[in-house]
Amino acid sequence: MNNIKNNLTKVAAVVATLISTSVFAQTQVIHAGELLAVPGKSSLKNQTIVVKDGKISSVEKGFLPVENYGEDAKLIDLSKSFVMPGLMDMHVHLQMELGEHNTKDALQLSDADLAMQSVYFAKTTLMSGFTTVRDLLSHSEQMYALRDGINKGIIDGPRVVAAAGVTITGGHLDVDGMSPDILKLKTPETICDGPFECRKVTREAIKYGADAIKVASTGGVLSDTDTGTGQQMTDNELNEIVETAHGLGRKVASHAHAAAGINAALRAGVDSIEHGSYANRESIKLFKKTGAYLVPTLLAGDTVVNMAKGSDFMSAPIKAKALRVGADMLANFKKSYKAGVKIAFGTDSGVSRHGTNAREAVLMHQAGMKTSDILKSATVNGADLIGMSEQLGTIEEGKFADIIAMDASPLKNIEELLDVDFVMKDGKVYKQ
Repeated sequence: MNNIKNNLTKVAAVVATLISTSVFAQTQVIHAGELLAVPGKSSLKNQTIVVKDGKISSVEKGFLPVENYGEDAKLIDLSKSFVMPGLMDMHVHLQMELGEHNTKDALQLSDADLAMQSVYFAKTTLMSGFTTVRDLLSHSEQMYALRDGINKGIIDGPRVVAAAGVTITGGHLDVDGMSPDILKLKTPETICDGPFECRKVTREAIKYGADAIKVASTGGVLSDTDTGTGQQMTDNELNEIVETAHGLGRKVASHAHAAAGINAALRAGVDSIEHGSYANRESIKLFKKTGAYLVPTLLAGDTVVNMAKGSDFMSAPIKAKALRVGADMLANFKKSYKAGVKIAFGTDSGVSRHGTNAREAVLMHQAGMKTSDILKSATVNGADLIGMSEQLGTIEEGKFADIIAMDASPLKNIEELLDVDFVMKDGKVYKQ
């Protein structure tokens, strides 16, 4: 019996040693041919990035010998590549992808089916170079499970900030386009009418796991109702949601198209405006006063316009809104950017195809945004928006080792972001 105990003790010791020398404990030495360590600042040539335990240990000049960092150190040769922090998308929907199958999916797919679909879309997103995303409304329980599974390392995907949606009866985040009996079955639990109800559902959403809150201050393009895109949520409802969420340490994003809804949400103190399609002069003043971010989602606008013109699955109200709002988004974004509004990169992927997120950058550039500002919006600004600037957004000592690389510089040609060749998240290489 003593021999058995001794053998088990030895096995346990070996297992402990193997765990302690896992890939995350191993020192990784990256030779970066051109390094944009801090987007918004100048890139540097021939740099060495040292990664230990999933975090950046140091960034040093020159291509330093891997032997300098111990016998177990591993070289990752990106000496002919452009290297930068992992990209961040502040507006995705990982459980869906818009198309002719939508109505059938809504009726036929179980919650478990949606969860499995989100696993696939999450990995697709990660492999395209996006290491952190903010999911602004999916089925909550399944989304929280995906987020937690990724954090535990049992699912491959980007870091997920998961938001719960709060809206009014018949508002943009409510269900629509189905028969009344089905609508009753599928109505979300986070519907509220009046400030006191909105306080309660906000608290409940956070209780059950929401990292952030999304509100719909205006109507939406893809709501299958002829209710327009004007302000829907009242000022006192917005005020109550923001105050409650902030009091519980959660940020608030507001879906908003019309200027009245944008301005009401900004006055209430939201942290970001999603879409911001018809921001006016007052909106720009409020953006600057409050410090809120605009998340433009130009790719969503481009996508719905093309779908409205080239397919028949949209209902008449959706098609009319898509052609009007989608076509106007680019010009209005250009005005906000030129006026100095803070921009955080976001696509509304799920409306567009997952994995094509970087096309947003191409559209932003077409609207006149500088490539350096685009890269900053998808890294530094995203990290600031979700309150993770100390951990993410740059390649600096102590931060998570979220690193991507491509053949050439996106500072010179933004379309380089469409073909990311190397992806590391938390020190683990997913694509090389």
